[in-house]
Amino acid sequence: MKNSIYLLGILAVACSPQNEPSETAPQKVLEGNVGYPSELQIESLNELEVMDDALNFYVIGDWGRNGYFHQKDLAETMNQAAFVIEPEFIISTGDNFYDNGVASVDDSQWETSFENIYTGNFLQVPWYVVLGNHDYRTNPQAEIDYSKKSARWTMPSRYWFTDMSLEEEGDVRFLFLDTSPCEDEYYSEEKYRNVWSQDSTKQLEWMDSVLAVTTQDWRIAIGHHPLYTGGKRANDPAYVRSHVERYFDQYTVHAYFCGHEHDLQHIKPVGHPTHHFVSGAGAEVRPTGEIEGTHFAQSETGFMIVSLTQDIMLVQAVNWRGEVLYSTKIERAE
Repeated sequence: MKNSIYLLGILAVACSPQNEPSETAPQKVLEGNVGYPSELQIESLNELEVMDDALNFYVIGDWGRNGYFHQKDLAETMNQAAFVIEPEFIISTGDNFYDNGVASVDDSQWETSFENIYTGNFLQVPWYVVLGNHDYRTNPQAEIDYSKKSARWTMPSRYWFTDMSLEEEGDVRFLFLDTSPCEDEYYSEEKYRNVWSQDSTKQLEWMDSVLAVTTQDWRIAIGHHPLYTGGKRANDPAYVRSHVERYFDQYTVHAYFCGHEHDLQHIKPVGHPTHHFVSGAGAEVRPTGEIEGTHFAQSETGFMIVSLTQDIMLVQAVNWRGEVLYSTKIERAE
């Protein structure tokens, strides 16, 4: 995939309380905008490590701020980073539109916080998206429906999975989770009324059934809420962890990418197989800190770049200035 035309054929199988399992997702043809630099201009991005024959993708979360809080700056840096490591797709960990999500597929925020922000030619790839708690406040279904209107926005259901082959050998299964219904406290908050109709038990049964038959080399989950954090919510009740971690443990989920905390973190809890990556610094950031198992924690607007081969996952964190903040390599556990 080069320059301004991108093709990505994916097998996306979705299941949710609202949707039957989908067939193969339609192939999307995406065209990039002109007017962006034709060469790398942020020299510090040359410090990124490039893995040969890897599946590359970006992870960003908590970004929908109409370009403010360095959101637009970060979008331009993401496009610049693609001169070094070009993404085949981008994952969004939720809270896509502040403060209250979108009202419809025609909401002006689609333009002011997404389409007119991530305009770089290298960013015209599929965006695989989950819902955050802020997305639930008005019309979460609109973010699913926008998949039919947009060439790159991809959310076939509130939770779903997709399988991909790696560049040389191996494959990966991505599970996209809807974690807001697993936050028990939301069922008593009026602003999260749209959560009340969701069946978290059914989603957990679905996750169990999907992981039970997974044969792919890598198992990677994506959600909005962290299971572990040293950030603002470090002392909050671990509702999502209490619901989903047992499945991560039982089926050896190798990595979990999330947002909610407005920072960048890597945590590896002792005694558990899953590496937890918080990438919720797509715009406004908050102070963060460390807990047991913390490998990295930084409060800077930024995103993560993931490179995947059959046996190695390379995760690198980059801030809006293009500085490489962190890099780690993870060997695949059986």
